[in-house]
Amino acid sequence: MNVLKSFSLVAGLLLVAGCGHGTYHHGGSQGGGMGPGQGADRGAEVMAAVTKAVPDPDKAKRVQDALKEIMEEATQSFKQNREFHRKLYELNADYNATPEQFTKVLDDLNNNRMRTGAKILSTRFKIKEILSAEEWKAFTDNLNASRARYMHGHEAAEGKDGKKDGY
Repeated sequence: MNVLKSFSLVAGLLLVAGCGHGTYHHGGSQGGGMGPGQGADRGAEVMAAVTKAVPDPDKAKRVQDALKEIMEEATQSFKQNREFHRKLYELNADYNATPEQFTKVLDDLNNNRMRTGAKILSTRFKIKEILSAEEWKAFTDNLNASRARYMHGHEAAEGKDGKKDGY
């Protein structure tokens, strides 16, 4: 269960940061994705969540640097995943494509996601080592409050009832 909560926090970091939730995921310009500047706005909100939660400026700066690493990793992974999806679309259009070709791209895609997840999780634990338990709670509370502004549909309703990510 702790792994689920940790993963949920990491996913929340990415959602608030706007790194893994772009217009590509929602079908390009069909709506539902971020508009220009929203990723930067969310990144600024994450940094502000640290500033509010961590009174020591040096400690806050180290946490913000680690969060920037997470954002950069997620951005890079998003671009790589988009390329894997492009390859899958090309294979799908190729009548002669073999199952092995699809499997190779899917394996590469999954391996990329696992590498990214491991890096982000490692950085999450670096952040946890920097912060006290009280600072961690204040930081995650600030993130959850910020994240709630970007929730859609039933997720927002669940958040209002006090449920956290359905767990």
